[in-house]
Amino acid sequence: MEEIDSITLPTKKGIAVGTGNYLVTVRFGTPLKKYALIFDTGSHFTWTQCEPCAGFCHDQVEPIFNPSKSKSYSNISCRAQTCNQVSDEGYLAKEKLTITRSDVFPGYLFGCGQRDRFLTGNRVAGLIGLGRGNFSFVSQTAKKYNKIFSHCLPSDDSSVGYLSFGKSRLPKSIQFTPMSKSFQKTPFYGLDIIGINVAGKRVPIKSSVFTTAGAIIDSGTVITRLPPTAYAQLKSSFQKWMTSYPRAPALSILDTCYDFSNLSVITTPAVGIVFNGGVEVYIDFSGIFYMRNISQACLAFAANKDARDVAIFGNVQQKTYEVVYDDVQGRVGFAADGCS
Repeated sequence: MEEIDSITLPTKKGIAVGTGNYLVTVRFGTPLKKYALIFDTGSHFTWTQCEPCAGFCHDQVEPIFNPSKSKSYSNISCRAQTCNQVSDEGYLAKEKLTITRSDVFPGYLFGCGQRDRFLTGNRVAGLIGLGRGNFSFVSQTAKKYNKIFSHCLPSDDSSVGYLSFGKSRLPKSIQFTPMSKSFQKTPFYGLDIIGINVAGKRVPIKSSVFTTAGAIIDSGTVITRLPPTAYAQLKSSFQKWMTSYPRAPALSILDTCYDFSNLSVITTPAVGIVFNGGVEVYIDFSGIFYMRNISQACLAFAANKDARDVAIFGNVQQKTYEVVYDDVQGRVGFAADGCS
């Protein structure tokens, strides 16, 4: 069996720079310039803001990347559809991408952004796409890491988790669910949700509710989105266990909120998402509630607007699990207690 190279990087939630997503630090160019980028399993493209910002660049923490000062940068001129799509936002380019001293990728394809893509208040330089597709980091580094990577997002937003590539030793407790065939030719990692449990009991949701549009797993989406019918049933089952707690006002898309002020003990029902193969992911307490503050703790799930919208298993619900993506074997694994 061929030895797979592996590397593990620290990752932390980007609250300080205005995002609920997780950051990993990489280096572009010659000489090296360091950037903290969102890692996104729902995107297949890596990009960062670039000078001269011909459209509009938002404020970011690091100096904006200046390709004219890098000896290893080169633009790509082409008429392919993908290149034309990139040109609407910036330039398709090649550059040296450095992960560590021994993990260097010359000629890495990425987007040199000329127009703002993030919400107001987000001061991140860009993102690294870990989805599927020829432009993704996973595909461009396949010879080194064999399209295997994993991450663990900590329960405490101020703590440090990790992002690993090429991991060859799997946790003994890991359970794999096959990737959904419905998303094979897309940039997304599709998963088949077959049910939701609350307090160990299956929530009454017809299987067709989950199969209408399917579901994906996405580290770049914060809150899990469910089909409207599935969310309504989850909400109803959850509320039955929470009748002793006073309600609090809704928070944006989160409509099931509670006031935990002056309480020393909070007891909530276990919530589990069940995937194809009977793999059940029990959500950590930090993933059951989105805590704006102690007086406004909201069930961290939301309903899609339409039953035809794809469901998304977001990063809040992935906390404390080591999530392993194995695109060669077409599977995603979950191992509890991957980090705290």
